[in-house]
Amino acid sequence: MCRRKETRTVSTSATTDALGPPVPVLSFSPVVLSAPGRPVDLQVRVSAPASGTGLPVILLSHGHGPSNNLSSLNGYAPLAHFWASHGFVVVQPTHLTSRTLSHLVADAPGAPDFWRSRAEDMTRILDQLDVIERTVPQLAGRIDPGKVAVAGHSLGGFTAALLLGAGLDDPDTGSVVHLAEPRIKAGVLLAAPGRGGEVLNGPMAEQWPIIGAVDFSTMTAPALVVVGDKDDSRHFTDMGPDWHADPYTLAPGPKALLTLFDAEHGLGGIAGYDAAETTDENPRRVAALGRLTAAYLSTRLHPGTPAWPNECEALRTGPDPVGRVESK
Repeated sequence: MCRRKETRTVSTSATTDALGPPVPVLSFSPVVLSAPGRPVDLQVRVSAPASGTGLPVILLSHGHGPSNNLSSLNGYAPLAHFWASHGFVVVQPTHLTSRTLSHLVADAPGAPDFWRSRAEDMTRILDQLDVIERTVPQLAGRIDPGKVAVAGHSLGGFTAALLLGAGLDDPDTGSVVHLAEPRIKAGVLLAAPGRGGEVLNGPMAEQWPIIGAVDFSTMTAPALVVVGDKDDSRHFTDMGPDWHADPYTLAPGPKALLTLFDAEHGLGGIAGYDAAETTDENPRRVAALGRLTAAYLSTRLHPGTPAWPNECEALRTGPDPVGRVESK
């Protein structure tokens, strides 16, 4: 991994590609998984490389954006396709927070944030990886269930934090809840929410008190935290973009922080191709983010793989930086 407490710039120049060349991707949806006690069955999209065995898994948790469909198994194609084309099996659930389900679950227990259900969706997926392998054509026998990561954007980053070990003060019971999933070995938090307390003072804070209930001090699993230096979420806090770095700042190592220059909450457009809701559309930034996150997870899930160290080397030498990385 990158050396401790160092800060370097990220460039988009070519490096020795330890990820290998991209391969064609197979995408299959919906895969319907049994979910007793859930208001509706759990539907997921599975994207996988057309070749290869011993494939690691990325569980991708969508955010809660304003679009009608991107916050579902149908979103985040720019990242899902890139990761799958470089050797990962990407599984994307439609969480109960999705607008595609709002007419079915508006009055269900846990609404509107469904924070516990979102995390439980990922555990259900891991419990039924064998079902996914049997259901998706050409995937049987190709998954390595011992190599699992989680990634999440915005509210999905909140979900990923819980699965990586963050605690949560349940506002309904006052008790501390831990939903860490030990089968998940590493994570990527993309524009995730930060701390609560006095800094959670925006107009949305009262509507979403769960956002400020997370304790990052117990999030011990390795993670890459990605933030945009123009991601100023005033509807939650006046702390500025640094709020989204809290999962790095307040959690113990090993952690890495990638700060993308001029990026807003959409991080260049990761939720979908040409999405109208993206305020900072930048395909170059999205491509760099896909490469960097794939490299991080490749090295975390395959110790000794030089993908992330190679990217660290590029930080020292590459021109035209899109961001900076630091680690602890």
